[in-house]
Amino acid sequence: MHYFFQGLGLLSTKGLRRFVLIPLTINLLLFAVAFFFLLQQVQGWVDYLMGFVPEFLSFLSYVIWPLLVLSTVLTLAFSFTMVANFIAAPFNALLSEKVEQHLTGQTLPDQGFAAFLKDVPRMLAREWTKFVYCLPRAVIFLLAFFFIPLVGQLMWFLFTAWMMAIQYCDYAYDNHKVPFDTMRQQLRADLSGSYGFGITVAVASMVPFLNLLVMPVAVCGATALWVDRFKTSHYPR
Repeated sequence: MHYFFQGLGLLSTKGLRRFVLIPLTINLLLFAVAFFFLLQQVQGWVDYLMGFVPEFLSFLSYVIWPLLVLSTVLTLAFSFTMVANFIAAPFNALLSEKVEQHLTGQTLPDQGFAAFLKDVPRMLAREWTKFVYCLPRAVIFLLAFFFIPLVGQLMWFLFTAWMMAIQYCDYAYDNHKVPFDTMRQQLRADLSGSYGFGITVAVASMVPFLNLLVMPVAVCGATALWVDRFKTSHYPR
């Protein structure tokens, strides 16, 4: 949780603000679309899901209904976040690079606009790798979400939190060409830190107005997490 709020503080740092602008703009536009879509669809979705609740659990409807609303909002936020992150991937990687440079005082290799353009296809390929990792697992957890009351929604929330950690921590790893599987293993080895960060991002994605800042905040916070907890395993001091 600490790193998410550290990322929030980094947004206004001199020298980083211009690199925040493009991811922030992409996030604003897509969340505006998501919010409009949510207002039109959420009631129908929740009513549909309530139809799967067994009769013997009807007395828990006052608990299940808000949980379904929360899960539905989170599902929509997760879906739009995946789309936004794919579009903004090159700019998020650049923001992560500048945040790391700010925190460590060290310049990453391959600086310059030409090198950045050359790296764009690799960055998008890395986003595709994350999507391929996410999709089959998302299908399984979505089935649990729809058909297992209470437990299914909790499983989906935890899966979303895990994917938020992977999504945003990966930018710093990818800037250093660390393989995707290595990144996952390191995050899994520090589950408390990974889930603490991912849960905070997932919850922030549902908070009005704060969710508009989630993408750049999470990139900055995840980069700080990389610098403090993971970078030394690749670059010992």
